[in-house]
Amino acid sequence: MDIIEYAMQMEKDGENFYRGLVEKVGNKGVKTILTMLADEEVKHYKLLSKAQSEEMKLSETTILADAKNVFKQMKEGKEEFDVGVGQVELYREAQQIEKRSRDFYLEKSEQVEQGYHKELFLKLAEEEKKHYLLLDNIIEFVSRPSEWLEDAEFYHLEEY
Repeated sequence: MDIIEYAMQMEKDGENFYRGLVEKVGNKGVKTILTMLADEEVKHYKLLSKAQSEEMKLSETTILADAKNVFKQMKEGKEEFDVGVGQVELYREAQQIEKRSRDFYLEKSEQVEQGYHKELFLKLAEEEKKHYLLLDNIIEFVSRPSEWLEDAEFYHLEEY
């Protein structure tokens, strides 16, 4: 299996993991964010698929801004949250998947011969870092929802 095929399988596995998490979550807003993460993995898969035969460019994602809007809607809706410890552990597992993906893309960006593959892998590594950050915010949110939502500035999701 070559690097691109392996990366495609990794993205497919990530999508399946997030779709499975959606089924285990009760909060509508968190479900929305997890679905957005699954959809991002689909976009990565499609880009990698096309990259096997042609030069591809990854457009900037809006996932952090979109998630910020979802958190804002949850604050305005004053929805109740019932989160078990097991759910937080699932988010931590998702974070580790994102970290491994980021590390994989960074490592492979040094090994590929075509410049556009290197650029694509570096961009995907950056995207995985954003996903990790978003999951960190979900963990903080579900662990302390009232304190997290009280912060009207949502500094948690600022672009870096």
